[in-house]
Amino acid sequence: MTMLAGKKALVFGVLNEYSIGWHISEALHKQGCELAFSHLPGDKIERRVVKAVEPFNPTFLAPCDVSKDEDIARTFETVGQKFGTFDILIHSLAFAPAEALHNPFLQTSREAWRTALDISAYSLVALARAALPMMNADGSIVTLSYLGAEKFIPMYNVMAVAKAALECSVRYLAAELGRDEKHIRVNAISAGAIKTMAARGIGDIDKMMAHYTEKSPLPWNGDTAASHVGRTALYLCSSLASGVTGETIYVDGGYNIVGW
Repeated sequence: MTMLAGKKALVFGVLNEYSIGWHISEALHKQGCELAFSHLPGDKIERRVVKAVEPFNPTFLAPCDVSKDEDIARTFETVGQKFGTFDILIHSLAFAPAEALHNPFLQTSREAWRTALDISAYSLVALARAALPMMNADGSIVTLSYLGAEKFIPMYNVMAVAKAALECSVRYLAAELGRDEKHIRVNAISAGAIKTMAARGIGDIDKMMAHYTEKSPLPWNGDTAASHVGRTALYLCSSLASGVTGETIYVDGGYNIVGW
């Protein structure tokens, strides 16, 4: 029997087959999990996502702009109709305006700050709140962070602040949802440098990859490393992690421990 047979997962944030959320979905699918996906509204994006997730035979896809409460409510109406209840919520979402990443951090505008924190951090809270009534007992919520939440990373800027807020939100959600009668677990994965579309948007990704390759205790290949994240997410979503919540788990080849 596969590890997640009979389980259902709702995945936010897959854009293409290079997305970390895609690799998490692949790992869950291989272990028998039934999948559904949400994507940004728009025909072009929908076509891209439909093509990317086709190998997973998704039960449904639903458009959702997580910055809009009405979109979230509509998405979970669809979830209720198509899934009824489900077990796993994957939050693989982050966004900041390009100028907030490429300009000096000191020049971050109030609006860019709002946008980054809203989409990258608050959306986890909003989705967890909407999901809770439909989640089965002992379910799991997994989100994605990065080392920039606690260390200076050039050009990460306001996204670092958003990831720090995200990791703090994980702890508060874990405390509340763990004490809920359903005992939902909430964890974050701090992924190493991976060649996603989002990473390319920050810039100097090739330089970062070379640095990880040189410094990480374990071999790190930015083209294939997302599979490591997928397997860790599988662990967090399974009964093997039944006693784990509120954690940020580093999946970066050990890069985070290196001080030179």
